[in-house]
Amino acid sequence: MRIFSRVSGTGGYLPGNPVRNDDLVAHGIETSDAWIVTRTGIRARHLSAGETSSQMARKAALKALEMANIAAAELDLILVATSTPDYIFPSTACLLQGALGNKGATAFDVQAVCSGFVYALAVADKFIQSGSHKKALVVGAETFSRILDWSDRSTCVLFGDGAGAVVLEAAETSGVLATALHADGSQAGILSVPGQIAGGVVTGDPFLRMEGQAVFKSAVRVLAAVAEECCHAAGMETGDIDWLIPHQANIRIIEATGRKMGLPMEKVVVTLDRHGNTSAASVPLALDEAVRDGRIRRGQKFLLEGVGGGFTWGAALIEF
Repeated sequence: MRIFSRVSGTGGYLPGNPVRNDDLVAHGIETSDAWIVTRTGIRARHLSAGETSSQMARKAALKALEMANIAAAELDLILVATSTPDYIFPSTACLLQGALGNKGATAFDVQAVCSGFVYALAVADKFIQSGSHKKALVVGAETFSRILDWSDRSTCVLFGDGAGAVVLEAAETSGVLATALHADGSQAGILSVPGQIAGGVVTGDPFLRMEGQAVFKSAVRVLAAVAEECCHAAGMETGDIDWLIPHQANIRIIEATGRKMGLPMEKVVVTLDRHGNTSAASVPLALDEAVRDGRIRRGQKFLLEGVGGGFTWGAALIEF
């Protein structure tokens, strides 16, 4: 008998109070609310005041576990997608595992930047389909505020912190209908943090750097294509899905992707205006919001997709 994986719970967590565009201006960043909103669609974001990625991941995970009605001890797989781990090692997934009180589950991090959650979800789905694991926790957690150059208005206004989580469980009926993952390392330079720690000091550049136009063009091109690939793998057309839950990077990218897929914006979940770009956390945060406010209902089909540094991109088609 074939084994499938189904989403049984979602959770999300955002640290502190919203930091609005005008708050950034008040703290000396040379920009304006109109400049940010016009170019990105972002009006606010949440910034950690010391909470780490693993700590935020725990709070999102507990909500997902509660919705799924399973105990942390029952998990046999814990994956954390993050580009801002607490430490070089141990992994954020192992730190989360310890914080949840789970012992013995497979636990590791996935690094695909803003595509990280979709990558991790696809990996968890494969583990469950193989029969080796039955209950997986997949989390996207980021504290991008740690790696932002606050003197660079072209990047520091874009990002926020937070965590989102999903519980996947083995099932006899299909839930994850199809996944598609890709990368192009030749574009590694258009979005990166080109620094490292060597000999106890930072070498290179420790801040996020981005070629905005190059990222925009690549994102619009690949997101619609991977959505079509994923839907066709499941025998569907892109216009047949109930909801699109894209990576929350830029409203223009989201709108362009929706148009190419033949979806009205009423079928697109957007949290960008309130969360900013939370990298690997953006897709599960948006999913959790839409599940909890009743937009996404059991039996509906939704497409998750992300694009990020690497250059990476991917999609997952799911029946809830």
